[in-house]
Amino acid sequence: MRTWKTLGLAAVTVVGFIVGCSNEAKPTTTKEKPATTPATDEHADEHAHPSHGPHGGDLIELGDEEYHAEFVHDEKTSDVTIYFLDAAVKNAVAIDATEIVINLKHDGKPEQHKLAAEPQEGDSPGKSSRFVSKKNDDLCHAIEEEGANAKLQVTIDGKPFTGAIQHEHDHEGHDHDHEHKEHVGHDDEKK
Repeated sequence: MRTWKTLGLAAVTVVGFIVGCSNEAKPTTTKEKPATTPATDEHADEHAHPSHGPHGGDLIELGDEEYHAEFVHDEKTSDVTIYFLDAAVKNAVAIDATEIVINLKHDGKPEQHKLAAEPQEGDSPGKSSRFVSKKNDDLCHAIEEEGANAKLQVTIDGKPFTGAIQHEHDHEGHDHDHEHKEHVGHDDEKK
């Protein structure tokens, strides 16, 4: 009788071993997200910033988004203001400069426009996060021309930066006393 019990026990052990092995060999069917998905989402959040600056102006990327500048064009006064901001476009960054330069082409000829430092409250002494050119009709009109290729040139903490100015002209809420059709490439239908 022991023989049958031993053989039966041995048979159950072998069958259990075979079944156990076959379960281990089955591929898992759980659906897991690829490992890159969370990193991609975090990367997108890390670089997510508004399309306009805190003053409603167009953003200018400086470096690999190390800094941003905000281009603000007041149509009523023809003032042009550049604000310097951090990578997150949240905080002002005061730089050690008395003026900054915008280079562009106007009627196919190179032009250079200088904006003077006008420090904001909270800027360190001798530094400014805001630069202004007052009543500069030439810059205001030239920046809107097709092919202006406007670029901001600035040095921040000893490192030179050049950033393309992509001015998006917004007609909403502005009174216009001048004819915009003279500005080639200007989108008068944008609302």
